Amino acid sequence: MHNVVIIGSGCAGLTAAIYAARANLKPLVIDGHEPGGQLTLTTMVENYPGFPDGILGPELIENMRKQAQRFGAEFKSGAVSEVALGRRPFKIVAGKEAYETKTLIVAAGASARLLGLPSERHLMGHGVSTCATCDGYFFRGKPIAVVGGGDTAMEEAIFLTRYASKVYLVHRRAEFRASKIMLDRARANEKVEFVTPAVVDEILPHANGHVGSVRLRNPVTNATTELELDGVFVAIGHDPNTIVFRGKLEMDPNGYLISLNGSKTAIPGVFVAGDVQDHRYRQAVTAAGSGCMAAMDAEKFLEEHNEEALS
Repeated sequence: MHNVVIIGSGCAGLTAAIYAARANLKPLVIDGHEPGGQLTLTTMVENYPGFPDGILGPELIENMRKQAQRFGAEFKSGAVSEVALGRRPFKIVAGKEAYETKTLIVAAGASARLLGLPSERHLMGHGVSTCATCDGYFFRGKPIAVVGGGDTAMEEAIFLTRYASKVYLVHRRAEFRASKIMLDRARANEKVEFVTPAVVDEILPHANGHVGSVRLRNPVTNATTELELDGVFVAIGHDPNTIVFRGKLEMDPNGYLISLNGSKTAIPGVFVAGDVQDHRYRQAVTAAGSGCMAAMDAEKFLEEHNEEALS
């Protein structure tokens, strides 16, 4: 029996673990599908408060993990395959292990949809990114591509014109899912050039190991062209890691968990934090803040129910 189980070990889950551990709740953290979350795919993080020279994403996550462990958090590897939330204590199954807990914090995050190219994974953090807000600053005065056809792709392309010398907006079809207003804004920006219809066949590295060009293929004619550029931003959406919670926690049409009054859910004792419930901001600092809220809400819940914390 645990006081609190935290599902997910990104910024939200680790911050929740730090606060819960400091409250002497001895939290158990289950790493989840992507241990460390999306920051493990990021090189330099320059917008997290307290690091004026920036910090590597994996290093920031490792520091948070050590901090949580120092206060008494316990970690288990594996992804959650089953949850029973019909009554307390809640039951969690991960791998071959089953756990019971008085409270649950779901910080399972969201996974960026990728193109599926081996070079994309290899060059992630070396010119390939899924977050314009996080990494746009590194491409000052350089040509880049944004891949996608929805509002997110338009927003990221427009945002990136603040830094890039040129933004190629690559989409597999001539038509777009984006709203007319966002499409018009992108087309009105002189730094944005539309490349359609086109799919990314390969992302090619420069001699320095960073992105050097992309090979594009016209899906109608199969003709290929190559664009020299320094960065590729994949903006084809995110998928919240919520499959295991379907029918058990309230979700929006896109599968994001719905929070009520901070981190609370419709099930007393179950709390949510981070990108699993946030499709708008998706920043390390907002994820950490919501992890803090969830831990404090869980502690308050145990106090209000006069439950002694298990030592």
